[in-house]
Amino acid sequence: MYDLHIHSLLSDGALLASEIARRYEEKGYTIIAITDHCDYSNIKAVTQAIVEFCGQWPKKSALTVLPGVELTHLPLEQFQPLASFARKQGIKIIVGHGESPVEPVIKGTNKAALMADINILAHPGAITKEDALVAKEKGIFLELTARRGHSQGNTHVAEIARATGAKLVINNDAHTPENIISAAELRNVGVQAGLSESEINRLYTAEKEFLENIL
Repeated sequence: MYDLHIHSLLSDGALLASEIARRYEEKGYTIIAITDHCDYSNIKAVTQAIVEFCGQWPKKSALTVLPGVELTHLPLEQFQPLASFARKQGIKIIVGHGESPVEPVIKGTNKAALMADINILAHPGAITKEDALVAKEKGIFLELTARRGHSQGNTHVAEIARATGAKLVINNDAHTPENIISAAELRNVGVQAGLSESEINRLYTAEKEFLENIL
Protein backbone atom coordinates (compact mmCIF):
# COMPACT_ATOMS: atom_id res chain seq x y z
CA MET A 1 0.00 0.00 0.00
CA TYR A 2 1.18 3.50 -0.79
CA ASP A 3 0.74 7.11 0.34
CA LEU A 4 2.52 9.75 -1.71
CA HIS A 5 1.41 12.96 0.05
CA ILE A 6 2.59 13.47 3.65
CA HIS A 7 3.85 16.48 5.62
CA SER A 8 6.54 16.58 8.31
CA LEU A 9 8.12 19.16 10.60
CA LEU A 10 9.94 20.46 7.53
CA SER A 11 6.74 22.38 6.75
CA ASP A 12 3.41 22.31 8.62
CA GLY A 13 3.37 18.71 9.79
CA ALA A 14 3.63 17.65 13.43
CA LEU A 15 6.12 14.79 13.17
CA LEU A 16 9.74 14.13 12.31
CA ALA A 17 10.26 12.15 9.14
CA SER A 18 11.50 9.18 11.17
CA GLU A 19 8.30 9.01 13.22
CA ILE A 20 6.18 9.34 10.10
CA ALA A 21 8.03 6.41 8.58
CA ARG A 22 7.66 4.30 11.70
CA ARG A 23 3.94 4.97 11.98
CA TYR A 24 3.33 4.09 8.33
CA GLU A 25 5.51 1.00 8.65
CA GLU A 26 3.45 -0.14 11.65
CA LYS A 27 0.27 0.22 9.59
CA GLY A 28 1.64 -2.02 6.86
CA TYR A 29 2.40 0.50 4.13
CA THR A 30 5.24 -0.39 1.77
CA ILE A 31 6.03 2.92 0.00
CA ILE A 32 5.46 6.49 1.14
CA ALA A 33 6.63 9.92 0.01
CA ILE A 34 7.23 12.82 2.38
CA THR A 35 6.15 15.90 0.45
CA ASP A 36 6.52 19.08 2.44
CA HIS A 37 5.20 22.45 1.27
CA CYS A 38 7.77 24.40 -0.73
CA ASP A 39 8.22 27.75 -2.42
CA TYR A 40 11.29 29.90 -3.07
CA SER A 41 11.69 30.60 0.67
CA ASN A 42 12.46 27.03 1.72
CA ILE A 43 12.94 24.71 -1.25
CA LYS A 44 16.73 24.52 -0.91
CA ALA A 45 16.61 23.53 2.75
CA VAL A 46 13.67 21.15 2.42
CA THR A 47 14.98 19.28 -0.60
CA GLN A 48 18.42 18.88 0.95
CA ALA A 49 16.96 17.62 4.23
CA ILE A 50 14.47 15.11 2.82
CA VAL A 51 16.89 13.71 0.24
CA GLU A 52 19.42 13.20 3.05
CA PHE A 53 16.82 11.51 5.26
CA CYS A 54 15.66 9.14 2.55
CA GLY A 55 19.22 8.32 1.60
CA GLN A 56 19.95 7.31 5.20
CA TRP A 57 16.74 5.30 5.69
CA PRO A 58 17.65 1.61 6.24
CA LYS A 59 17.65 -0.37 3.02
CA LYS A 60 16.51 -3.45 4.95
CA SER A 61 13.32 -1.72 6.09
CA ALA A 62 10.00 -3.08 4.85
CA LEU A 63 9.06 0.53 4.08
CA THR A 64 10.54 2.58 1.24
CA VAL A 65 10.55 6.34 1.87
CA LEU A 66 10.74 8.60 -1.18
CA PRO A 67 11.82 12.25 -1.08
CA GLY A 68 9.13 14.64 -2.26
CA VAL A 69 7.86 18.20 -2.21
CA GLU A 70 4.50 19.90 -2.59
CA LEU A 71 4.76 23.13 -4.57
CA THR A 72 2.23 25.27 -2.76
CA HIS A 73 0.39 28.56 -3.46
CA LEU A 74 2.97 29.62 -6.03
CA PRO A 75 2.67 32.45 -8.52
CA LEU A 76 1.83 30.58 -11.71
CA GLU A 77 5.13 31.25 -13.44
CA GLN A 78 7.10 29.66 -10.59
CA PHE A 79 5.88 26.07 -10.98
CA GLN A 80 8.20 25.15 -13.82
CA PRO A 81 11.48 26.53 -12.38
CA LEU A 82 10.83 25.17 -8.90
CA ALA A 83 9.82 21.73 -10.18
CA SER A 84 12.98 21.65 -12.28
CA PHE A 85 15.09 22.66 -9.28
CA ALA A 86 13.51 20.01 -7.06
CA ARG A 87 14.10 17.30 -9.64
CA LYS A 88 17.76 18.26 -9.95
CA GLN A 89 18.15 17.92 -6.18
CA GLY A 90 16.99 14.31 -6.31
CA ILE A 91 13.31 14.70 -5.49
CA LYS A 92 11.33 11.68 -6.70
CA ILE A 93 7.72 12.78 -6.07
CA ILE A 94 6.68 16.32 -6.98
CA VAL A 95 3.16 17.28 -5.97
CA GLY A 96 1.44 20.39 -7.27
CA HIS A 97 -0.94 21.98 -4.76
CA GLY A 98 -4.11 22.17 -6.81
CA GLU A 99 -7.15 24.44 -6.68
CA SER A 100 -8.68 23.10 -3.48
CA PRO A 101 -12.26 24.22 -2.79
CA VAL A 102 -11.28 25.34 0.73
CA GLU A 103 -8.20 27.51 0.11
CA PRO A 104 -7.66 30.75 -1.87
CA VAL A 105 -5.50 29.10 -4.52
CA ILE A 106 -4.75 31.30 -7.55
CA LYS A 107 -7.08 30.59 -10.46
CA GLY A 108 -5.14 28.78 -13.16
CA THR A 109 -2.95 26.90 -10.69
CA ASN A 110 -4.14 23.49 -11.89
CA LYS A 111 -3.08 24.26 -15.45
CA ALA A 112 0.22 25.89 -14.45
CA ALA A 113 1.16 22.95 -12.24
CA LEU A 114 0.28 20.44 -14.95
CA MET A 115 2.60 22.20 -17.38
CA ALA A 116 5.51 21.67 -14.96
CA ASP A 117 7.42 18.47 -14.18
CA ILE A 118 5.08 17.20 -11.47
CA ASN A 119 3.87 13.69 -10.70
CA ILE A 120 0.65 14.43 -8.81
CA LEU A 121 -1.87 17.27 -8.90
CA ALA A 122 -3.21 17.35 -5.35
CA HIS A 123 -6.84 18.04 -4.47
CA PRO A 124 -7.56 19.80 -7.81
CA GLY A 125 -11.11 20.80 -6.84
CA ALA A 126 -13.32 21.68 -9.81
CA ILE A 127 -10.73 20.61 -12.37
CA THR A 128 -11.82 21.00 -15.99
CA LYS A 129 -11.87 18.29 -18.63
CA GLU A 130 -9.30 20.30 -20.56
CA ASP A 131 -6.84 20.21 -17.67
CA ALA A 132 -7.57 16.54 -16.98
CA LEU A 133 -6.70 15.74 -20.59
CA VAL A 134 -3.33 17.45 -20.08
CA ALA A 135 -2.81 15.26 -17.02
CA LYS A 136 -3.66 12.17 -19.06
CA GLU A 137 -1.29 13.14 -21.86
CA LYS A 138 1.57 13.78 -19.43
CA GLY A 139 0.88 10.79 -17.16
CA ILE A 140 0.23 12.99 -14.13
CA PHE A 141 -1.99 11.58 -11.39
CA LEU A 142 -5.04 13.49 -10.18
CA GLU A 143 -5.46 13.11 -6.44
CA LEU A 144 -8.38 11.87 -4.40
CA THR A 145 -7.62 12.97 -0.86
CA ALA A 146 -8.51 11.84 2.62
CA ARG A 147 -7.92 15.34 3.97
CA ARG A 148 -10.93 17.11 5.40
CA GLY A 149 -12.05 20.07 3.30
CA HIS A 150 -9.87 19.27 0.32
CA SER A 151 -11.89 16.06 -0.07
CA GLN A 152 -15.00 18.04 -1.05
CA GLY A 153 -13.79 17.88 -4.64
CA ASN A 154 -13.19 14.12 -4.73
CA THR A 155 -16.40 13.07 -6.46
CA HIS A 156 -15.92 15.64 -9.22
CA VAL A 157 -12.27 14.66 -9.68
CA ALA A 158 -13.23 10.99 -9.96
CA GLU A 159 -15.94 11.76 -12.52
CA ILE A 160 -13.61 13.91 -14.63
CA ALA A 161 -10.90 11.26 -14.53
CA ARG A 162 -13.40 8.61 -15.62
CA ALA A 163 -14.56 10.81 -18.50
CA THR A 164 -11.06 11.67 -19.74
CA GLY A 165 -9.01 8.61 -18.87
CA ALA A 166 -6.72 10.56 -16.54
CA LYS A 167 -4.99 8.52 -13.85
CA LEU A 168 -6.05 8.80 -10.22
CA VAL A 169 -4.12 8.36 -6.98
CA ILE A 170 -5.52 8.17 -3.45
CA ASN A 171 -3.44 10.02 -0.86
CA ASN A 172 -3.76 10.98 2.77
CA ASP A 173 -2.19 14.46 2.99
CA ALA A 174 -1.31 13.60 6.59
CA HIS A 175 -0.09 16.35 8.92
CA THR A 176 -0.57 14.76 12.36
CA PRO A 177 -0.46 11.27 13.92
CA GLU A 178 -4.25 11.15 13.88
CA ASN A 179 -4.23 11.68 10.10
CA ILE A 180 -2.28 8.48 9.47
CA ILE A 181 -5.07 6.08 8.61
CA SER A 182 -5.03 2.41 7.70
CA ALA A 183 -4.65 1.18 4.15
CA ALA A 184 -8.28 0.03 4.20
CA GLU A 185 -9.47 3.48 5.29
CA LEU A 186 -7.40 5.14 2.59
CA ARG A 187 -8.84 2.80 -0.02
CA ASN A 188 -12.32 3.72 1.18
CA VAL A 189 -11.68 7.31 0.05
CA GLY A 190 -12.01 5.96 -3.48
CA VAL A 191 -15.29 4.24 -2.64
CA GLN A 192 -16.68 7.45 -1.15
CA ALA A 193 -15.69 9.31 -4.32
CA GLY A 194 -17.83 6.93 -6.36
CA LEU A 195 -15.22 4.54 -7.72
CA SER A 196 -16.03 0.88 -8.22
CA GLU A 197 -13.83 -1.84 -6.75
CA SER A 198 -12.46 -2.60 -10.21
CA GLU A 199 -11.62 1.07 -10.77
CA ILE A 200 -9.80 1.20 -7.44
CA ASN A 201 -7.87 -1.95 -8.30
CA ARG A 202 -6.81 -0.43 -11.63
CA LEU A 203 -5.83 2.77 -9.83
CA TYR A 204 -3.46 0.89 -7.54
CA THR A 205 -2.06 -1.14 -10.42
CA ALA A 206 -1.17 2.06 -12.28
CA GLU A 207 0.39 3.53 -9.14
CA LYS A 208 2.43 0.37 -8.60
CA GLU A 209 3.73 0.50 -12.17
CA PHE A 210 4.67 4.16 -11.76
CA LEU A 211 6.56 3.46 -8.53
CA GLU A 212 8.39 0.50 -10.01
CA ASN A 213 9.65 2.79 -12.77
CA ILE A 214 11.13 5.36 -10.38
CA LEU A 215 12.61 3.06 -7.74
